[in-house]
Amino acid sequence: MIHPTAEIEKGASVGPNARIWHYAHIRSGAVVGADCSFGHSVYIDHGAVVGNNVKLQNRVSVYRGVTLEDGVFVGPHATFTNDKYPRSIAPDGHQLSDEDWIPVHTLVKYGASIGAGAVILPGVTIGRWAMIGAGAVLNADVPDHGLAIGCPARLVGYVCRCGHRLSRAGARWRCATCNETYELPGVA
Repeated sequence: MIHPTAEIEKGASVGPNARIWHYAHIRSGAVVGADCSFGHSVYIDHGAVVGNNVKLQNRVSVYRGVTLEDGVFVGPHATFTNDKYPRSIAPDGHQLSDEDWIPVHTLVKYGASIGAGAVILPGVTIGRWAMIGAGAVLNADVPDHGLAIGCPARLVGYVCRCGHRLSRAGARWRCATCNETYELPGVA
């Protein structure tokens, strides 16, 4: 299902069974996997890669250099950035173009979730099943199952694949909701 107001540029690759809603924009050169759901006004830049079964809520922006692996969830108004030193002009005053810089790669691994309004700065890796809290500003890597919150975001614990917070159980971490246990490092 692709809403008639959505714009999918020629040269964009969109997998089967995608649900792309009002005013979403997928640029030429973007790659989108199968069974994805993109809300109102989602933007996928050229060179961005989105895996299968990814859900992007309203007004998520995914810029060039960002890779979202399969099963990633991103809440409304979250933004991925791709330039550590953004400038519109060079020191001599001439306007910079796309050819004047190389985007910094960002990777969000399988099953990770990012809360509403989060800002993901360039060059980070978010681990499998990790969770980034709403409104967080993430500027550092997050390990598998890591829970990062705040501005700047910091690791405060771990979450289960079911999404609930884990608690210490001796040398392991345990989910009280589904009873799964994990071997994960301590939290600094």
